[in-house]
Amino acid sequence: MPIEHVVQFSGGVCSFWAAKRVIERFGSDNVVLLFADTCMEDEDLYRFLRDAEAHLGVKVTRIADGRTPWQVFYDERFLGNSRIDPCSKILKRDLLWKWMKENALTGVVYVGLEESEENRLIRLCKRMPEWRIESPVMWDPSMDKLEMLQGLKALGIEIPRLYNLGYSHNNCQGFCVKAGQAQFRLLLQTMPERYAWHEAQEQKLREFLGKDVAIMKDRRGGQKRPMTMKEFRERIEHGEEHERGDWGGCGCAVE
Repeated sequence: MPIEHVVQFSGGVCSFWAAKRVIERFGSDNVVLLFADTCMEDEDLYRFLRDAEAHLGVKVTRIADGRTPWQVFYDERFLGNSRIDPCSKILKRDLLWKWMKENALTGVVYVGLEESEENRLIRLCKRMPEWRIESPVMWDPSMDKLEMLQGLKALGIEIPRLYNLGYSHNNCQGFCVKAGQAQFRLLLQTMPERYAWHEAQEQKLREFLGKDVAIMKDRRGGQKRPMTMKEFRERIEHGEEHERGDWGGCGCAVE
């Protein structure tokens, strides 16, 4: 049977409400909740997926390349950064669109983008003209992130812990190569052991590549140069300033 409704289900609050609105409008038949697992997710994301399945009445369809983002960086011989993200391209975007092509999708693809992100939806539609793409949280009445989080509480569903820790997304353990300095500071503050693990992975990859590369950039003095997670941590520990407004962005599945 041709598939009519596919929700790109990231494990975040926006994709949950996208799925809920699709099911409320069209029913649960012929709806697929498609989750691309990076194999490096926060443990509580999987709890949230189970709670979502129970509430929505639709099982999550999990697909995975089998590698983590760091394994992709080794295989591609490239450390992802805010401009180029082979991890999300290979583990999310390519995998999602490949599944839809192979599984006879004839209907609509739904993504979880807020009204403030309409420009991202427009770019996605231009890049994927073969499919009709919509963001149900933009349907009238549109919902913002706060309303969606409060809505989860009203439904009796526990908010994913990364949101409660201050993260804007629920992906990749709170880590992301597209994150800004503010998010890396948050990771260091809220989950120092996890920060230390990623810091060690970055250093190992630098040694493997034999290059002075890093996820972050030092922009002080009007110059750009690589800034490792180790260097950034040491700056924070010494009380130095950082770019407090630089949160970066995730957006794995759509751009």
